Amino acid sequence: MKRIVSQLLLYAALVAGAAVTVFPLLWMLSASLMPTGEATTFPPRLFPSHVTFSHYGELFTRLNLGRSFLSSSIIAVTATLLSLFFNSMAGYAFAKLRFGGRDRLFGLLLAALVIPAQVGMLPLFLMLKSMGLVNSYWGVIIPTIASVFGIFMIRQFMLSIPQELLEAARIDGAGEFRIYWAIVMPLARPILVTLAIFTFMSSWNDFMWPLIVLTDSRKYTLPVSIANLVGEHVQDIELMMASSVLTVIPVLILFIVLQRYYIEGLMVGSVKG
Repeated sequence: MKRIVSQLLLYAALVAGAAVTVFPLLWMLSASLMPTGEATTFPPRLFPSHVTFSHYGELFTRLNLGRSFLSSSIIAVTATLLSLFFNSMAGYAFAKLRFGGRDRLFGLLLAALVIPAQVGMLPLFLMLKSMGLVNSYWGVIIPTIASVFGIFMIRQFMLSIPQELLEAARIDGAGEFRIYWAIVMPLARPILVTLAIFTFMSSWNDFMWPLIVLTDSRKYTLPVSIANLVGEHVQDIELMMASSVLTVIPVLILFIVLQRYYIEGLMVGSVKG
């Protein structure tokens, strides 16, 4: 009986935690479908008196948020694909290739984790300016295509790949790139999906760096455009909720589609880590 009670209390706590987490998202969706002014009434409403999609239409017509959605999509997808390629190559090199100073160089990379990202923003901006990449998508994408965290995560996974498998491929005449692409990459799919989700979410939700690099409002990403809307439409709660839903949906869809591989990657890391 005591065990049943403890399990019921545990389930109740889990349900309560899930409700606290999900409720703001559900209210955000509900408020985005309310007529103008209904979200600020007292007592607060949980559901719209009648459903309207006018705020979503306004975002894509009068406020032209579709261009920002496209900009965010281009930046996030490109940054994710390039990040997977470069981080996986670096992780493979640090895990499976032998070269002078490998461990020292990896130690220096890990030491860079303690340096706040804000410290490197000014020199990074000056470098991109000298390359003529300010106010361009590439100026936003290039700093994200390789990260110490991504290299570390890929390396730790690839250490678990049997060295004998790679040696057998070398004996059969396979080159290093072919071994990396045809053997290692398929085996690393769970950790690659995990890194892809992290990178996409980081690029999609990034506000500070696109705000610094992009000066043309036509190239603004979704978070930057929404921040500008807040100043102009601070009282239009329903419109703000609609823009927030528009920001959340792509990330939520990506996670739902790839959650099996994401959980598999986390479990592999916890077991072999």
